[in-house]
Amino acid sequence: MSSSQATTTARGLADTFVTFLETGVAPAGLFTPEVFCDFTMPQWRLQAQGVEEVVALRMAGHPGPSRVPRSRFDATTTGFVLEVEERWEQDRESWYCRELFRADVSDGSISQLSVYCTGDWDRARVAEHGRMVRLLRP
Repeated sequence: MSSSQATTTARGLADTFVTFLETGVAPAGLFTPEVFCDFTMPQWRLQAQGVEEVVALRMAGHPGPSRVPRSRFDATTTGFVLEVEERWEQDRESWYCRELFRADVSDGSISQLSVYCTGDWDRARVAEHGRMVRLLRP
């Protein structure tokens, strides 16, 4: 596979992965059957292997649909890096987080996934941050 074909495949997988984040449904072929996920959040780390366990890990943290209003994609020699901002509603609360995903691609599917999350910010934390910090870029 040429470099441009690999980038096109990685870009398509990244777009499908965002759909997975927003819906909680892993389309067929997104992950290899034995996909491995290493998830790091503030002061904790979890791992899962296999499509069902990876989806269950995601749903345990974000059980409902979400929105990814911003993302950045970078192709790598083994797959891609995806940076996202995610927002969702749960238990009458608005939530926000930023995540970085490093994905390895094998045979056109994600085979390994490392996730780095800021932790989930509720409405009060988002408001406090807005009062205390002036971001130079969104």
